[in-house]
Amino acid sequence: MNSGEEKEHQEEIVSDNHQEMPKNEKEEEVRPQEAATEEATEQPTDQQAAANEELMEMKDKYLRLYSEFENFRRRTSKEKLEMINSANEQVIKSLLPVLDDFERAVKAVGDTKTEVTDGFILIANKFRKILDQFGLKSMDISSGSDFDADYQEAISQVPTQDEKLKGKVVDVVEKGYLLNDKVIRYAKVVVGN
Repeated sequence: MNSGEEKEHQEEIVSDNHQEMPKNEKEEEVRPQEAATEEATEQPTDQQAAANEELMEMKDKYLRLYSEFENFRRRTSKEKLEMINSANEQVIKSLLPVLDDFERAVKAVGDTKTEVTDGFILIANKFRKILDQFGLKSMDISSGSDFDADYQEAISQVPTQDEKLKGKVVDVVEKGYLLNDKVIRYAKVVVGN
């Protein structure tokens, strides 16, 4: 090789060394940073642990507060509904004697057909339908049915000669009523003895 070629060859080797050198230095720089990041993720600091613990406590408090609010909302809506129903109950209880009067008057009129009686019967039916819309139901109790203390009140006992009527309803003195399947007036009955 001549000296010109030798110089070129040496320059190539030197340039290759210079190019490789920065690559090695960069690799060495990256590796310590990666190692530091790995160590940081593997071992959480006390601040991170405290922050995580505080976050969990806050989440727990939030869930408890949210549940408490939902329970409060349900309870107040239920109480409001019960208050409305009890107000309706009081009004309907006070209207029951008027309904009894209508029924007695319809029985007294009987089969008499006049314009006045027809109008009276229409008003009685309309009044009954309005009360039915609010959930009022009359108890269907007839003579000969079993006595049930949950729905009936025995106002007297009469001796009966028929064995089938002992412990059974002989007569209904006053009708009983249910409001939304709750007894608001017990039926007053006479029981056979």
